[in-house]
Amino acid sequence: MRTIIILFHLIVCCAFAETQTDIEYARVGDHSLKLDLYTPKTANPPLLVYVHGGAWRAGSKSDVPILKVLNHDFAIASVDYRLSTQAVFPAQIHDIKAAIRFLRAKSELYHLNTSRIGIIGSSAGGHLAALVGVTNGHKELEGVIGDCLSQSSNVKCILSLYGASNLQTILSQSTEFGLKMRIPALQLLLGGQPTEKPDLAKLASPLAHLDKQDPPLLLIHGDADPQMPPAQSQEFAKAYQALKLPMEYIVMPEGKHGGPEFYDAERTAILARFFQMHLLGK
Repeated sequence: MRTIIILFHLIVCCAFAETQTDIEYARVGDHSLKLDLYTPKTANPPLLVYVHGGAWRAGSKSDVPILKVLNHDFAIASVDYRLSTQAVFPAQIHDIKAAIRFLRAKSELYHLNTSRIGIIGSSAGGHLAALVGVTNGHKELEGVIGDCLSQSSNVKCILSLYGASNLQTILSQSTEFGLKMRIPALQLLLGGQPTEKPDLAKLASPLAHLDKQDPPLLLIHGDADPQMPPAQSQEFAKAYQALKLPMEYIVMPEGKHGGPEFYDAERTAILARFFQMHLLGK
């Protein structure tokens, strides 16, 4: 059934795409870490790594709302990572970086241009994508997962859709409804609340790692998001601006937490232009 659903999405979104599912990129003990790879017919397409959401504790690589970007000749690798119910932070970042190293090592096998990789994520995946992007070469967050440790996990640009940026401020910015979501989610992710695990909360905050070498950033966030405070993207945008780094912040008026409007034709065109500019220099 899952294969049928994937094929249906590919027919709808990109009649010329191919897909390979359940590619093992690493193992942690008996746990197999896998990704799905979607490639257009274009020879050696540039690669986007997609990180799914789910409050760090749920979700799957099979949920890929950005498949329409395939029509713009980008390959997409949708990555599963250990959820917070399986391992506390920074396991999730270690896994995603391992997936990037694997894809670089196997670029000829899968006919990918991995000299320039972009990363994109939604919700909790947006947070993880941003953290991967601003910690290129960070020893504590690289981890030692997988067999491709000689490869780089660097990415050239970041797109975060309604993701977190600062776990040290997120609860103070949350609505009452948002607190019901974030408090238990952070408890699982960090093994405690940010006040109880301040060093780990800081390590898990993209904003805490910014420097002038960080890659271009695109943020898209609804201004009526009841789950992920819009202030998270506002904080991140201001910090990028303060460092005079390339950044664009798109506010979705009356936008909630996700939904088809974040992945419609207009937003897909924006995503494509961002990645074309920063991966292809167009």
